[in-house]
Amino acid sequence: MISMIRVCKSVLAASAVISLLAVPQVVLANNDVLGEIQFEGTGAGAKTSGVWIDGQYVGFLKELKGSRKVVLLPGKHEIVLRQAGYKDFSQSVLVEPGQKHVVRVAMEKDPEARYPEVTAEVKISVLPKRAAVFVDDRFVGHVGEFDGARQALLLAPGKHRIKITLPGYQTFETEVEALANQKFELRTELLKGTILQAGPLIRAEGRAPQE
Repeated sequence: MISMIRVCKSVLAASAVISLLAVPQVVLANNDVLGEIQFEGTGAGAKTSGVWIDGQYVGFLKELKGSRKVVLLPGKHEIVLRQAGYKDFSQSVLVEPGQKHVVRVAMEKDPEARYPEVTAEVKISVLPKRAAVFVDDRFVGHVGEFDGARQALLLAPGKHRIKITLPGYQTFETEVEALANQKFELRTELLKGTILQAGPLIRAEGRAPQE
């Protein structure tokens, strides 16, 4: 059963990202060893989906292009996209040296997704805004989707564990007791750290491994 979480979204502000797997465009132009992954997705479900490569979160689809495109070492790589209310999209790709591989993403609505009728509204004001947000070990989006006018994370009343993580930063984790019709803000800034301090990675089936 999908966790009782609903996402309220409006137009997203652009957020800058240089992921650990994203290399400036000039690198690929002068390097015949690396290969490029280009994402093409249609609809809001695809464009704001989180992207994992070989189990590592690298950002959301809409931002991974241009100077922030993803380049990888040659070989086979596993790509997974996740979005609240949608089924996971997964694809194995074989990256060739100096070649571009296009991944066409089509997110499918999850018919088993259930949303609460009564909610608490949580505004998440966290830097960097590209960080991934998890509620009760389920990916629900990136920070930029829950910070701004008419943007919030809607939770069913009760106790929830919120985790915010990004490679290169220390994971922030907290537990909240959400009350019906309550509105509150979660504000913090992730501390710089190593890639190993990004917290446990999410598994292919959408559940985080136990610490």
